[in-house]
Amino acid sequence: MPTLVVIRGNSGSGKTTTAREVRRRYGRGAALVEQDYLRRVLLREHGSNRHDPVAPAFIDATVRSALGLGYHVVLEGILDSGGHGTVLRRLIADHAGPASVFYFDVSFEETVRRHAGRAEPIPVTADMMRDWYADRDLLSVEGEHVIGESTGFDAAVETILHVSGLAAASALTPCPTRCHRCAEKRRT
Repeated sequence: MPTLVVIRGNSGSGKTTTAREVRRRYGRGAALVEQDYLRRVLLREHGSNRHDPVAPAFIDATVRSALGLGYHVVLEGILDSGGHGTVLRRLIADHAGPASVFYFDVSFEETVRRHAGRAEPIPVTADMMRDWYADRDLLSVEGEHVIGESTGFDAAVETILHVSGLAAASALTPCPTRCHRCAEKRRT
């Protein structure tokens, strides 16, 4: 049964970089679903819960599809409880396999500092970030793990891999289980 990992937090908290590294360390067989990519790039939808956005349902369908195809899924984004909480709680409850939720609890000042040092900057100001910032926006689901701002990058990645069980989870998809290219790499 595939593993579902949900990584949430405010803008600039480090969740995207961490989620990408979790997936990189896991390897093939894990899908990375990024809220910003689906909402901002694919749908070109503004981030607001005031206009009945499509993104929450689209994220839900994408994650369910990947899980149904045997992919472990790392879902990351702000995924605020007001706009995504109901969808996320239902997704977690409906998933028959292991599911873990991680929340990056980082102060506003630290999110602004981290945002300024991003490798891939996005055009937002501290004032814009303040409008989005939600203090300790937990989903309140069983086993939700809080990762504090003093947790280092490697420690956060290792925590997510091990607590979720992803570190020990076998790949379930054809690539790498039956893929000839992956088999060749294992032989060399």
